[in-house]
Amino acid sequence: MTVILDSTIVSVALEQLGTDLHADVGTIQWVSTAYLLALGVVIPIVGWLQGRLGAKRLWIAALAVFLLGSVLCAFAWDATSLIGFRVVQGLGGGVMMPLMMTMVMQAAQGPDRARLMSTVALPAAVGPILGPVLGGLVLAAGDWRWLFLINVPLCLLGLILAWRLLPADAPARQPSPARQPSPAGQSSSGAPARRAPLDVVGVMLLSPALVALLWGLSNATGGLARADVLIPMIGGAVLLVAFVFWALRRGGAALVDLAVLRGRPTWSATALLFLSGASLYGAMLLLPLYWQQLRGLDALTAGLLLIPQGVGSLLSRTAATRLLDRFSARAVSVLGFLLVGAATVPFAFAGPDTPVWPLLVTLFVRGLGLGTVMIPLMIVAFLGLDRAQMPHASTVTRIAQQIGGSVGVALLAVILTSSATSAGSLADAFDIAFLWNAGFTAVAVLVSLLLPGRTKTTDNQEPAGVRPEPALTTGS
Repeated sequence: MTVILDSTIVSVALEQLGTDLHADVGTIQWVSTAYLLALGVVIPIVGWLQGRLGAKRLWIAALAVFLLGSVLCAFAWDATSLIGFRVVQGLGGGVMMPLMMTMVMQAAQGPDRARLMSTVALPAAVGPILGPVLGGLVLAAGDWRWLFLINVPLCLLGLILAWRLLPADAPARQPSPARQPSPAGQSSSGAPARRAPLDVVGVMLLSPALVALLWGLSNATGGLARADVLIPMIGGAVLLVAFVFWALRRGGAALVDLAVLRGRPTWSATALLFLSGASLYGAMLLLPLYWQQLRGLDALTAGLLLIPQGVGSLLSRTAATRLLDRFSARAVSVLGFLLVGAATVPFAFAGPDTPVWPLLVTLFVRGLGLGTVMIPLMIVAFLGLDRAQMPHASTVTRIAQQIGGSVGVALLAVILTSSATSAGSLADAFDIAFLWNAGFTAVAVLVSLLLPGRTKTTDNQEPAGVRPEPALTTGS
């Protein structure tokens, strides 16, 4: 939870950070941007690191790095040091998010997956919503340094629980080629195991590609036709295409095995996680601005008014698990995105004088939808994959969600700004932006129809709401 909270908790503190650290807006914005870019750098190598160290060791190491970064941020003496320490935080957090998904999917079976995923999906759905609320409360009660110090007890508790409760696992190894051929001319099965080598070329292509794309999108809030937007985005797209060709050529030996996307469940769930990221993070840009700029409320009040959405996400996890037991992942996903879209449209017709209570009810319903879609998508993304492929699926889905969130924020920021200029009214600009946000969910409803349909529980004990497919096999 702390990793995802830190993606948004600092957003409400940027003005105070700039004042206290004597930095302008362009400089202090890098407190958020540096954290985002650090996540992008490390996500592609999580699968390899897990194979090298084992999941338990890697989790403890990543949590320790995140804890160190939090402490350093709390004692930062200027903007430059805070930005650098946020990078340390991001490196630890970027490992933990996809690794958590992999560990759950590798350890759980059948109905247990849905129940565990309802817990794992909770931070992903609630964290971005509660981040600004918690940040506003902390700033109202004390110094900005507590935004980072509150991570310390949580991380220490996490380290203790991980050390005691996570099962020990050995690093993954690949069989080495036999030195002597067997009498039948086949490689000896008794050859010693060796550690999987790092795909250095893949790292040099994919990590810079993600950083460039995320950097360009983070600059797009001021407009798309700018050099600091177009150059990194074009460069990132070129590197990403180059990585795809490289990965397809190397197969299972690639940094990220793209063979996981050959199955319909994985690629359709990945596309939907991209759209859900755009819808969630895009709305988290618009909603606080709506309360502050159009309604004239302060940051803390605007954050508190988002609580109903977080409550809805919290309450929906149990209901989503039960729905998945009775209905298909397709039906549950369609229902969730319909709720999100239907609860976004009222904001497109809300103005400065619209009563608050109906909007709070709408936010609660929107939270129900957001919490509902996460569980089936995160389960379906791993259908038909064997244990060795799950880290690759975790990486692909996490990248899709990360880029989707950045795309949603960038597009809606540009739409809001351009609409305010062309329409001449801030209220009309918000109406247009919220309609676009609802459009993201409309596309997601259509894509949800590609998810697997309902089937009975199989020998593999997959949830009844998803249709298992044969496991893919790749070379290593």
